[in-house]
Amino acid sequence: MSDVVFTADFSSRRQWVAGRSWAYPEGGPVNPTDNKLDYLVSDPAYSRTGTFRATRRKDGLWSAGLLTTEGSEDDFMVRAGDVLEARVRLPVEVGAWPAIWTWRDGGQEIDVFEYHPDNPDLLEFSNHVRGGNLYHHDEAVRPGGHVDLRVEFGARSVIWWLNGTRIFADRRGVGKGWHAYLIVNLSVSAGRYHPRPAAGTKEMSFAVESLTVRRPTVVSPRAAEAEERADL
Repeated sequence: MSDVVFTADFSSRRQWVAGRSWAYPEGGPVNPTDNKLDYLVSDPAYSRTGTFRATRRKDGLWSAGLLTTEGSEDDFMVRAGDVLEARVRLPVEVGAWPAIWTWRDGGQEIDVFEYHPDNPDLLEFSNHVRGGNLYHHDEAVRPGGHVDLRVEFGARSVIWWLNGTRIFADRRGVGKGWHAYLIVNLSVSAGRYHPRPAAGTKEMSFAVESLTVRRPTVVSPRAAEAEERADL
């Protein structure tokens, strides 16, 4: 059994902080060492509708939308054992770099997904806490397409699902005491690993149509025994 402990309302200031993250040097707004052209902005038009946007700036960077639960009033963190489910519309434009991921204190990163339209049928799943990753090709993955994602943050194994099918169990896990903040954002590739946006591209976007986190219900041994007897 599990309870829903978090349902994303991207417009909520209690849940989310916009335009800054300690996953970026000094909280942002830029992160060039990670091969990103991002310039994080708090403008609600870039993230608060659940559509995460990036637009070209005159200085060569891109105004980009990011939301994080870190520093928010609710201060929500995912924990070992939690299950995250999300429905995502992937971007079309080459250079777009969308992701849902976790972060705390300089690490604790689990990538629910990353995507680059120059590899149109490929999703990236990564456990940076204990190592382990998969590049997964799937005919359901395409620019502009919708995908349903599910990640089980297991202490002994992180498990990724795509469109209801189990794809990858890393057999590494996050450890029993793991916990981290959520980040949702649209980055822009700077060209080292994936192409920059084409010169004529002025704007890009992807959308997170839903995001929930479930947490296993803690059942006392006595209650579990009573439930087992009732099933007999």
